[in-house]
Amino acid sequence: MYYKLNGITQRLTGAAPSVYTPQGLKPGVPANAPPMVFASPTKIASETASRVEYMGVNKVADLQRLFQKSDGVPVHLKKGVMDKMLYRTTMGLTIGGTLYCLMALYIAAQPRK
Repeated sequence: MYYKLNGITQRLTGAAPSVYTPQGLKPGVPANAPPMVFASPTKIASETASRVEYMGVNKVADLQRLFQKSDGVPVHLKKGVMDKMLYRTTMGLTIGGTLYCLMALYIAAQPRK
């Protein structure tokens, strides 16, 4: 008896004897190619050449100046108070999680009475 995987229930069901075709592969090539989704541009080339639109102000030069300044502060703390708060919160959660894991291991190592 031949079996195949049912696409809805994901269980094996009986199948008619046929040529072996693995699931997911279909025999043959479709006659018509599917239409391309992004075949046509949204703007005509002449419209975009006259006017250039940016998403916002380019801040790369300012950020390069800030991060490349050699003032002894680590890169992950150079943007100020918010970076310091995130760093301290991360360190606190890391130390707290480590202590909690050690406490759980200690409790698990104790025999029950």
